[in-house]
Amino acid sequence: MGHMSMRAGSSQSGLPQLDRPGAFLKALGMKFDVIEPARVVGSIDVGPDHHTPWGVVHGGTFTTAIESAASAGASLAVVDRGQFAVGVNNNTDFLRPIVSGRLTLIAEAIHQGATQQLWQVTLTREDGKLVARGQVRLQNVSLPDHR
Repeated sequence: MGHMSMRAGSSQSGLPQLDRPGAFLKALGMKFDVIEPARVVGSIDVGPDHHTPWGVVHGGTFTTAIESAASAGASLAVVDRGQFAVGVNNNTDFLRPIVSGRLTLIAEAIHQGATQQLWQVTLTREDGKLVARGQVRLQNVSLPDHR
């Protein structure tokens, strides 16, 4: 497995699907800075569009970001085998509320096996304090046949 990385705006990851996010991920507003087979770095600018009725960022924002980052890296790790990775379990801990600001996301592979992967992900505020952390277990599955 070669060392690949993707900077925002490039399409060198081997995963063109990442260049065509759907409306759900566009609404999330996550940006990937680095996508590698065992590490993903990105950010999200959160604010009122991500709020619960009580004025804080919705926990689903964190869960979605965590799963998206783990899935991107895990899929890159197996694309050369004709596979991609799908989340089968997502455990997210919400540690402190946030109203607005930039969150940095770092996802790292803990285990990458033949059939499953395990990733850990952190989301931190601009002051370095942890906002949420998650662990995602993913299943490696065959890419759909596009013929």
